[in-house]
Amino acid sequence: MTPATLASAAGVLRSIWIYRVRHPARRRRMDLLHGRFVQRGDLVFDLGAHVGDRVASFRRLGCRVVAVEPQPALQLLLRALYGRVHDVALVPAAVGECCGHLEMHLNLRNPTVSTGSTAFIAAADGAPGWEGQRWSRRATVPLVTLDTLIAEHGRPAFVKIDVEGFEDRVLRGLSVALPALSFEFTTIQREVALAGLRRCAALGDYRFDATLGESHALVHRRWLDADEMAAWITGLPPAANSGDVYAVLAPPC
Repeated sequence: MTPATLASAAGVLRSIWIYRVRHPARRRRMDLLHGRFVQRGDLVFDLGAHVGDRVASFRRLGCRVVAVEPQPALQLLLRALYGRVHDVALVPAAVGECCGHLEMHLNLRNPTVSTGSTAFIAAADGAPGWEGQRWSRRATVPLVTLDTLIAEHGRPAFVKIDVEGFEDRVLRGLSVALPALSFEFTTIQREVALAGLRRCAALGDYRFDATLGESHALVHRRWLDADEMAAWITGLPPAANSGDVYAVLAPPC
């Protein structure tokens, strides 16, 4: 094996340990959270499927899943896990505002932060909590839009977007309001989250809540409008690091 292959394998194993093995209780929290937005039989899109832990959660809830992942090493893992199951469709691509191709910057030792955004890499450079991250390889991958995924697979009840600084561009490739979605935010690129909120507001009458880190617990006691969520994200301390914004057209019961 080459050093790059070994580093990639080590990175995938690290992600499997962190996201699928280390914290068994995390699965229950994840299922409880996702269960607020989906029902058995729903179609879900997982954009940035990584090692498939969210895919597993949606399947436990009885959903059909379209799992989209651009990284070659993670595509191999997802094919091994889900390539022969009837309720998961695997799409080896990135998602953005147009169709074509995208140059991915691969972090072999920490594939969860591989990205198609050079601005994300620049924001991470020197930021506390991001020390030692290296995007040492590049790969050109197919690029699709949410609209094209909907045309091919159907209208999802929920879309999870976790694409490392590309979230606003994913939302720009969506032209119809969906019942519910989530997108990751980071405190090193708050402007991406604010652009995502503006795009959601342009698509429909969304209300918002959020989780911090991998807590899988909504932090607010009510659903916020876009301005309120933007103010909350803007006011977070840098140490908050990251989380996910959840958006619904009508607050769930």
